[in-house]
Amino acid sequence: MRSEKIVPITDTVTSTNVRTQPADCEKHGPFEQKVTVILNRELKGGCPECLRAEAAEREANAQAAAAYEQRLSLTRKLGDALIPLRFQGSTLDNFRVEHGEQSHALKFCRHYVAEFDRMYETGRCMVLIGKPGTGKTHLGAAIANALLHTTPRTAVYRTVGAVLQAIKATFDRKSERSESDILSSLVNPDLLVLDEIGVSKENPSDFELTTLFAIINGRYEQRRPTVVITNLSAGQLPAAMGERCVDRLREGGLIVVPFNWESQRGKEGF
Repeated sequence: MRSEKIVPITDTVTSTNVRTQPADCEKHGPFEQKVTVILNRELKGGCPECLRAEAAEREANAQAAAAYEQRLSLTRKLGDALIPLRFQGSTLDNFRVEHGEQSHALKFCRHYVAEFDRMYETGRCMVLIGKPGTGKTHLGAAIANALLHTTPRTAVYRTVGAVLQAIKATFDRKSERSESDILSSLVNPDLLVLDEIGVSKENPSDFELTTLFAIINGRYEQRRPTVVITNLSAGQLPAAMGERCVDRLREGGLIVVPFNWESQRGKEGF
């Protein structure tokens, strides 16, 4: 049997040396340059001031990019929210308070925003109910604006009339949107502010009741909160939107905020 010669393998130990030496930067002048020697190869460090400036520039660029993405995201959120131009500037802070009832309503709306994460967990809804021109839409839009501008949450504002028109438009074969698309845009946001419930003095049609139930029930099943705004009384609400809708709004403890004072239209803050 032929024997093979075994050649031993010798490990080569390499050493790394670090030293400093005088150097000169065209921009910042003399500095102590760090030199690292690996396998007899010198790796020379740069000017500390230049390195700090480059790091600061990278950080500034990263922050600018993040800010741009945040603005872009907010623009998308605001565009999807479809808050009317008149109420895009409505905030909780610029709601005009002249008496205790208004202060009471504002307090409830502030609390709803401050505790929205908890409201969202249970799908707790709110009804702003009472006389026309008392600031209900202002506060409803203000709740949506607060969530859109200060939290990652999504919120949309719609009137019942606009929803019904949008769905009817999908019946046209040339429509680019389907009824399912419309309903999804109302069910999926974290908060829906649904205004002008029962605005018509006539009894609601089967189409209106069916649509309202699809929206409220869809959000109920996903446990997403809804803020409903109406000029009707509490006793008139079941007839306007259906007992089943009202029953689902009650789940988790419905918050009812009354607006029983006289119209404030024409006054600043409404």
